[in-house]
Amino acid sequence: MVTDNSNRTAAVLYIVPVPIGNYGDITFRAVEVLKQVPLIICEEFREARRLLSRFDINTELAGLNEHNEKNEAGALAEKILESGSAALISDCGTPVFSDPGEELISVCLSKGIKVITLPGANSLITALSGSGLSLDTFYFAGWLSPKRELRRKELERLRKIKDIIVLMDTPYRLVQLLESVSEVFGKQKYVVLAYQLTFPDEEYLRGSIEQVHSSASSRKLKGEFVLIIDNK
Repeated sequence: MVTDNSNRTAAVLYIVPVPIGNYGDITFRAVEVLKQVPLIICEEFREARRLLSRFDINTELAGLNEHNEKNEAGALAEKILESGSAALISDCGTPVFSDPGEELISVCLSKGIKVITLPGANSLITALSGSGLSLDTFYFAGWLSPKRELRRKELERLRKIKDIIVLMDTPYRLVQLLESVSEVFGKQKYVVLAYQLTFPDEEYLRGSIEQVHSSASSRKLKGEFVLIIDNK
């Protein structure tokens, strides 16, 4: 059964992508929305204030992260109903995608709040577009377990998927992830490491996992990245 709550309220939650590194990548529409809404829901206050100050935006902030989302989603939805609208942003890129927001959107929809998603920056699509690989299909595996043994089991499962496989992780686990991929997929497996996308030091490292791991390790790379494994 489909529930239509479209006539219950005029309240709106905007999903607003923000730059993944270069502030120049924000859209005119995103800035316009962030200036107009009475409330911006963010992942971290420090990151949000840094971005908003760049565009002279002084909107009220509310926090939503992986630790408090289940408890705060209901209260934030009520606040959106009272204020009429709000915008959801993450620290970088498109909200909800490997970031908080899923629970909030679910609650908002159940209360008849309209959800409008703006297009914008996304590290996954940016990395894939510049990878040089065939992109008819791909498998987004996201973030693996930080625990070595669990991560290995997850990679062994992924090895059976004959497709382009996309992985993400925190900057300080870059070398560890490359080591694990090498152990499970083999040293000669072709990979593309999209590193520090849109930042001044952006680069793509392409080659065997052994080559990419050696380069990342010797240079002690520790930055934002997307790892793409050609497992077709």
